Amino acid sequence: MDHDTMRRATAEFFGTFWLTFGGCGAAILSAAFPELGIGFLGVAFAFGLTVLTMAYAVGHISGGHFNPAVTLGLWSARRCATRHVLPYIVAQVIGAVLAAAILYGIASGKAGWVPNGFASNGYGELSPGKYSVMSCLLVEFLTTFFFLFIIIGTTSKGAAVGFAGIPIGFTLVLIHLISIPVTNTSVNPARSTGPALIAGGEYVAQLWLFWLAPIAGAMVAGALARWLYEPADIVETTVVEKRAAA
Repeated sequence: MDHDTMRRATAEFFGTFWLTFGGCGAAILSAAFPELGIGFLGVAFAFGLTVLTMAYAVGHISGGHFNPAVTLGLWSARRCATRHVLPYIVAQVIGAVLAAAILYGIASGKAGWVPNGFASNGYGELSPGKYSVMSCLLVEFLTTFFFLFIIIGTTSKGAAVGFAGIPIGFTLVLIHLISIPVTNTSVNPARSTGPALIAGGEYVAQLWLFWLAPIAGAMVAGALARWLYEPADIVETTVVEKRAAA
């Protein structure tokens, strides 16, 4: 792996670590805290804020994907070089798994604590609202499709320069407000993998949906972007590289 790819993958590791630690940490440690729990709204904002903050912290290094579905969706849109796809995804999954392990170490320090689902995603009996596999597949596909659609649109030629992290972060907030009751919200296979490995059992068995649906939705959005946006704008650049060019 060359030096540039290593730098980019490291940025993706830290970004995905922060997303999983911050978002899942809010769900595990704070959502139902006695009397002062932050609830669904707080968890939704926690996920959005992790993306918003890391987009500005390391987005200029790697493009700020923090999500295998985003990486593959941007690759589909010809905005991510093929040589970066595998290193990014490996770094993202490692970051999410390490964040989940550290969260377990923190949460288990409370006497009587029980992990339950450990902020994992699920369908059927493991869905927070007991939604069917088809309902969960559809919501994950559709929300990830629009997540990528908004990412690509806000970083395209003609969009407001330097502000893409804000609508992208708020999009993730909105996605969580919609889908927490359905799947506990994934739209990110790495984020799903870390907690599922801690929760074990059926949660691991259901991981296939939280890889398949987000990646499919993202790649369809990427393919659409290749047609919708100006061909000259569909290039392998990061947000910051585009800003510098402007």
